[in-house]
Amino acid sequence: MSAPLLTLYRRMQRWPAGQWLFSRAVCFKAPYFASIAPRITMLEPGRCEGRIAHRRRVTNHIGTVHAIALCNLAELTAGLMVDASLPKGMRWIPKGMEVKYLAKATGTQHAVATPAQAIVSAEAGYALPVKVQVRDTAGTVVFEARIDMWVSPVKRG
Repeated sequence: MSAPLLTLYRRMQRWPAGQWLFSRAVCFKAPYFASIAPRITMLEPGRCEGRIAHRRRVTNHIGTVHAIALCNLAELTAGLMVDASLPKGMRWIPKGMEVKYLAKATGTQHAVATPAQAIVSAEAGYALPVKVQVRDTAGTVVFEARIDMWVSPVKRG
């Protein structure tokens, strides 16, 4: 059985503008992410891809995509990937982020989030590192992040 988020994503992909509608639904649930106007382009267990367009709302004073907009895209794709990959009875929360800005980010930015290890059911909580890489339209890696998630069993009662 797949995670409810993944089931919703798959159902919405059959609709016209399904990616847009799913992305809007995610931003409705977590409103802060609407500030970057993301588009989730792929979601499956162990992988999430998303993009943001280079527009005024994400631009900094030197005309490139703002570093924090890239952080937001990384956290969003990492969180969705983990949520879509979790075994039943488990939950997650971000605990930290380490980022590297590798090149000026111009144009549409495309993020790919993958787990650094298998996401498994466990009796006790465990640290899960998630790798996120962001590329520009030319394919240049402009940003990398390691987001530390804490995965733990849902408390009963």
